[in-house]
Amino acid sequence: MKKLLPLAAALIATAGLTACGSSDAATEPAVVIDVANMSYTPASVTIEKGQTVQWRFDDHGLPHDVAGDGPLDGVLQSELLTEGTYEYTFDETGTFTYHCTPHSSMVGTVIVQ
Repeated sequence: MKKLLPLAAALIATAGLTACGSSDAATEPAVVIDVANMSYTPASVTIEKGQTVQWRFDDHGLPHDVAGDGPLDGVLQSELLTEGTYEYTFDETGTFTYHCTPHSSMVGTVIVQ
């Protein structure tokens, strides 16, 4: 029994490290869209079903948001941000458009395969 305790502790510690590593990879966004210069860059991205898109806000203090159109209206919705990030995981396939509420010329598309 005394010989099994160190082995069990080592296995538990290793399993914990493996779980931490895989959870970090799972939360990493598939693509990052920059929100700056009054635009989303890139304006159109293609991802796989279940992947996450991250919008990174940095437009010199000018507030923007991400507001979904059509089926994502009210679902894909960030706060108005001048800096920081917003993430959304796309669980359905299709073509999804979004816009900036205060700046209607700012539009983007996420194609989910």
